[in-house]
Amino acid sequence: MIVSLSTVVLLGAVVVLMVHHRALRPGGATVAALFGFCLASTGAAPAINDAIQSLADGLSRIG
Repeated sequence: MIVSLSTVVLLGAVVVLMVHHRALRPGGATVAALFGFCLASTGAAPAINDAIQSLADGLSRIG
């Protein structure tokens, strides 16, 4: 739970910074958020969560 919450906060901050620096327009940010919600409701969600968890575990072992 901590890793997924941290990931959401990190990705949210990246989107906010991209919108602020006009690298991502508000419309694009909305589409990205809607895509994330749609993706979370598919069968791919567990595989994506497992991949993120594995990446986080690997990074924690390095640092």
